[in-house]
Amino acid sequence: MNATQVVVNDEDQYSLWPAEALPPAGWRVEGFSGTREDCLAHIEAVWTDMRPRSVREASQEAESRHG
Repeated sequence: MNATQVVVNDEDQYSLWPAEALPPAGWRVEGFSGTREDCLAHIEAVWTDMRPRSVREASQEAESRHG
C-alpha cells in the first residue's frame, strides 16, 4: 500500500499526493501522511472552511467595513 501525504496551496486548499513524490508547483507538504483514508479524515477535520483564503479575507474585510 502506498503512503499518501496531505498537501496545501497558498489559498489553503488541501489535496492528497503520493508521499514519495514532491508536490507540484504551488503546493507544499502540510505535514500529515498515512493511508489515503487517514489523510482524507485529517483533511475533513482541518479544512472546515472550503472557501479559498482570498475569498475568506475579502469577506472578512467587507464585514469589518460594513459593521
